[in-house]
Amino acid sequence: MLARPTILLTGFGPFPGVPVNATATLVPLLAKAALTLLAGYDVVAEILPTQWEEGPARLASILEQSNVVLALHFGASQDADGFQLELVGRNQRTSLQDAVGRLPDSEHVIESGPELLAATLPAERIAARLIGLGFRCRTSSNAGTYLCNALLYHSLYAARVRKAPYVVGFVHVPARLIGHGADGQEPHPDCPLDWKTAIAGGLEIIDACLEHIGTSQPPVKTG
Repeated sequence: MLARPTILLTGFGPFPGVPVNATATLVPLLAKAALTLLAGYDVVAEILPTQWEEGPARLASILEQSNVVLALHFGASQDADGFQLELVGRNQRTSLQDAVGRLPDSEHVIESGPELLAATLPAERIAARLIGLGFRCRTSSNAGTYLCNALLYHSLYAARVRKAPYVVGFVHVPARLIGHGADGQEPHPDCPLDWKTAIAGGLEIIDACLEHIGTSQPPVKTG
């Protein structure tokens, strides 16, 4: 008996300069909302350690144990002013410390891998849907050379060599989405995303990806 198709959503924990990562809050909330709307799928939310070795290792473990059809990875960026869809994973790592102070052991993400791997999420479709709903969205061809890019590259490489490929995407959201208040969910006044918008946009991204791979449920209602 085949395992149920799985949607994998990942975020990151803290890292140097970002003591509280917005995606550590966003991803569980998004997974909970997706579970109520998408019958027939398992939805796995995982907050990965922001570490050069442990983050990709955790991803590989999940992929081995699940029938992943879609992997959406989320990261926080100081430069993002809305949803930022990363189009390219680069086989390059900058010599920067991770969350536990370790440096990468190589300048390459995967020694034998190609220089570039293209994300497989339907970026144009997603951008059109989000912009049509009034959400800020843009595409980017540079996910940096830190952990976000490394995870995207690892996921794309794994999908490439797997017998049953899965759709892979990486979405940056504003780091300042994290706010204050009693529940920690009041966004900064200059942040273009609040939590409700971030979750609604995330659901649209998931649904657009499922349409792309031909297994979409009826359109997700986010209003």
